[in-house]
Amino acid sequence: MTDKPVAAMLGRMKRGLALVVLLGLAVSCKKREEPPPPGESPEMKSRRETAIRAGRAAASAAAAARLAEAQAVPRADEMNLSAEFGKMNVPADNPQTDEKIALGQKLFFDKRLSVDGSLSCYSCHKNEDGNGGKEPLAIGARKKKLTRHSPVIWNVGYSPRLYWDGRAGTLEELGAEAWAGGGMGIGKENLEKKAQELGKIAGYKAEFDKVFPGEGATAVTVVKALSAYQRSLVCNDTDYDRFAKGNRSALDAEEKRGLELFMGKAACVACHAPPFFSSSFLVKAGAYFNVGVGFSGKTAENVDPGRKKVTGSDADLGAFKVPSLRNVSKSAPYFHDGSEATLEGAVRFMASGGFKNPGLSPMMTDKKLSDAEIKSLIAFLGALECQAKLAEPKL
Repeated sequence: MTDKPVAAMLGRMKRGLALVVLLGLAVSCKKREEPPPPGESPEMKSRRETAIRAGRAAASAAAAARLAEAQAVPRADEMNLSAEFGKMNVPADNPQTDEKIALGQKLFFDKRLSVDGSLSCYSCHKNEDGNGGKEPLAIGARKKKLTRHSPVIWNVGYSPRLYWDGRAGTLEELGAEAWAGGGMGIGKENLEKKAQELGKIAGYKAEFDKVFPGEGATAVTVVKALSAYQRSLVCNDTDYDRFAKGNRSALDAEEKRGLELFMGKAACVACHAPPFFSSSFLVKAGAYFNVGVGFSGKTAENVDPGRKKVTGSDADLGAFKVPSLRNVSKSAPYFHDGSEATLEGAVRFMASGGFKNPGLSPMMTDKKLSDAEIKSLIAFLGALECQAKLAEPKL
């Protein structure tokens, strides 16, 4: 949240606390003192009065704490929510143009980019799968099972680090690795050859020559076009976005209850802050946490190292980038290993504190949500559904 809602929240809390204390004092003043026991000594009288004052103070403090907890998060209709994404960081050597985006769109849907002609980039990010992967673990070219789940790529151009472990800093880096690696299976040493093959196709040749004059189709220009298209994949048209911009009827009553839980008791906002619904988008190096996914039934040696493979730090074992929750209601299965088949299961896993292991993030605690609260939370997550679709062009 921004500074304004936080300040407003604190103001409400302070006013509430002051009111509780004043009311408590007023009631105490009006209440008739019990007569002292007959023959009470001055020392016993002093102890009795001290005990009375301490009891009143404790009661006031408890009431104030309860009120502060209740007011820590304002009602959904009172929230000043973040809705604007800000400026996207576009590399200076790959500026966005309409022609480049159109070329990248064709390449994104073209199975001829893969080593066996079986897969396109879109194969792992289909509309019907919520823009993420259908299989728990991605299936690459030649039906090779990869090690992680294909994530949703809406707003990917705003993310400062890419891949589940954050090893890529730009879409261009990611594109080259995915094209050469298991996903498309070309091999780094064969990228130029494949680019030349694409460049000889009549339609592509003319477009590459126009978009990249003097260069044509090369491994670099193919990846640049793909990256430009992916930067155009912006999701900012959800019911949540309309609500955040002032349309208070965009969310129904249960979705609003879910939003209040998201920002408060369930503490989802700690890692999934709006407007991107991922703290990874807000930190230059990305944000990575061990939430216990992938640890069940495994020894430390058999766990996917996650961020540790990039940093070499034992503290990063099993830590993965916080995914965006946009389109989460449509993009099952969930987590970096696709191990949870349903959204309810994923929510319950996170709300219960995850799977215990030595490196578990201290933020992973049992939030003790009721079934009704889980239902409301899931209803709010449905309000993050993206309305736009990836459109396949004519090749």
